[in-house]
Amino acid sequence: MSSATTIVLVHGAFADAASWGPVTERLLAKGHRVLAPPVANRSLAADAAYIRSFVEQIDGPVLLAGHSYGGAVITVAGVADNVVGLVFVSGYVLAVGESLGQLQGGFPDSALAANLVYTPYPIAGGEPGTDVSVDVAAFPEVFAAGLDLTRAQVLAVSQRPLSAIAFGEPATAAAWQTKPGWGIVSSADRTINPDVERFGYQRAKLRSVVEIDAPHLVMQTHPDEVAAVITDALAELA
Repeated sequence: MSSATTIVLVHGAFADAASWGPVTERLLAKGHRVLAPPVANRSLAADAAYIRSFVEQIDGPVLLAGHSYGGAVITVAGVADNVVGLVFVSGYVLAVGESLGQLQGGFPDSALAANLVYTPYPIAGGEPGTDVSVDVAAFPEVFAAGLDLTRAQVLAVSQRPLSAIAFGEPATAAAWQTKPGWGIVSSADRTINPDVERFGYQRAKLRSVVEIDAPHLVMQTHPDEVAAVITDALAELA
């Protein structure tokens, strides 16, 4: 299965598909089929619907990997028939009917909570929405810890915000109930409390969970280890 399986890398909030760049390079170098689509970060339902549609147009089986908020997205989108497995990287794993806010609310806040910025954005024909982003000054320490400061500052001013409504939307599906999963906990994460990651992975009974002494952007700081978890999942599926 591994040679025919497409790996789809789903980014999270405050980032884009380039956040997967070092892992993407390594997977491509090994000859794997890889796609890293954009996520609009407008709402959990809309983002999951887009990723599911994207996946369903791929010929053959798909292994979904989701980072951070991308974990919530693949939780819902992963019910697509051709998805054969899920890899959660510093990610949220929601239950049916549960929101990001509810899951996070059961644990102490990370450093992220005190450094969020809320800005209105227009919605045609409706009330303005609210974008949530990370304070640019705090971004290198809170979200991009472990990266070169210059690189972190570039990411800080080019981040992709998450619409506030995504925090309160309940998951309408939980693909981990029927699909095998693997997880990576970033034990030095300052964006998501690592215990949120551990709880979600344990509840989902993932096949294996790897703890890495890494910050939130583990794909940037430890790409070899992340790529290895993904390729190990492919090998197990095969």
